[in-house]
Amino acid sequence: MARNGIFLLRISIGLIFVWFGVLKFFPGVSPAEQLAGSSIEILSFGIVSADIGLPILAVWECLIGIGMFIRKYMRFTILMLYVQMVGTFSPVVIMPDIVFEGFPFALTMEGQYIIKNVVLIAAAMVIGATVRGGKLQSESQ
Repeated sequence: MARNGIFLLRISIGLIFVWFGVLKFFPGVSPAEQLAGSSIEILSFGIVSADIGLPILAVWECLIGIGMFIRKYMRFTILMLYVQMVGTFSPVVIMPDIVFEGFPFALTMEGQYIIKNVVLIAAAMVIGATVRGGKLQSESQ
């Protein structure tokens, strides 16, 4: 696990981001399309419409995924992931009625979709710890 864990973590996160990003290129396919589009419009004060913002988000997510695959610019890729997560978590604050059925614990399906990203943030932190040569080590050395 110590030998392959970080590699598999990067590949699995990359797959998730490419997959979810590609879905956003096709109207009506992504389950997060409505939520993401509304968030983009609210966060941009209506300057960026969902029609413009969703393809940009799709490219952004695909770049994060590709960055996880190739590993060359990992620090920048992780930064992009964190910035994307700010937007992902924004509905918790700007649209709590969409996120919660009963505040603060009863989440809607959209809320669950958002909260599961805590795992991706933690995974990015673990990957980030290895960018400058950090390693996982087994306990028996």
